[in-house]
Amino acid sequence: MDLAVPPVRPEFFRVEQIMGMPILIDVRDPDIDPAALDRAFAWLRLVDARFSTYRVESEISRLNRGDLGLEDTHPDVREVLARCERLREETGGYFDVRAPYLASDGREAPGPSSGAVDPSGLVKGWAVTRAAEILDAAGARNYCVNAGGDITARGRPAPDPYWSIGIQHPLLRDQLAAVVAITDQAIATSGAYERGSHIIDPRTGCPPEDILSVTVVGPDLATADAYATAAYAMGKAGPAWTARLAGYEAMTILADQTVLSTMGFPSI
Repeated sequence: MDLAVPPVRPEFFRVEQIMGMPILIDVRDPDIDPAALDRAFAWLRLVDARFSTYRVESEISRLNRGDLGLEDTHPDVREVLARCERLREETGGYFDVRAPYLASDGREAPGPSSGAVDPSGLVKGWAVTRAAEILDAAGARNYCVNAGGDITARGRPAPDPYWSIGIQHPLLRDQLAAVVAITDQAIATSGAYERGSHIIDPRTGCPPEDILSVTVVGPDLATADAYATAAYAMGKAGPAWTARLAGYEAMTILADQTVLSTMGFPSI
């Protein structure tokens, strides 16, 4: 996803590489302390250290190895895993932190047999939402936080009345599938894209073959991200499921490039 208008003050526009992706914070309020961005990025680095499945000393890695009991983890870890379980129930098992996924090298990991958990599908959105709360506490009212294309946006980038977000086409890297207009909302997209077919249907153990991407817009980024992941895993059954979501809108691109959107999807 691309953000259009460059900021006027560079101290309020920053990009750092965290969680294996570029994370951008763009604040358009002129009267807040730039140190708020320092605090937001420090929080995101802390989340990466605590939750990364690639860091051997993260709490998630230690939990998966059996070196750490769930009761001994940080309250944030227990909160995230409990929320993941609620989302597993809500999505009929299609969002499952214990379901296997396909890594970029084609290997399958983790899986129900190993007992390993990978809450990455929720952690990014959850962390960005908390980073946004740090900006809110500093008095920011017009900003966006973009974590690898999943975005929380507040207010507007004056003089524009809303944030214009481009959704990359899942097959054509130099084209957009849609442009959406949001304010005080979040947007998340799941699909093959750069990581390949890493999302699978937990019921079959295989990636869905009849879908290219799912984009979900709504008030909370973590929930939008989880819904997009679940709907993608559902394949062609996803659009009917997203049409029933309360407070969230979705756009699905099927394998034949048919685009299906819910009634309130904010494309422009």
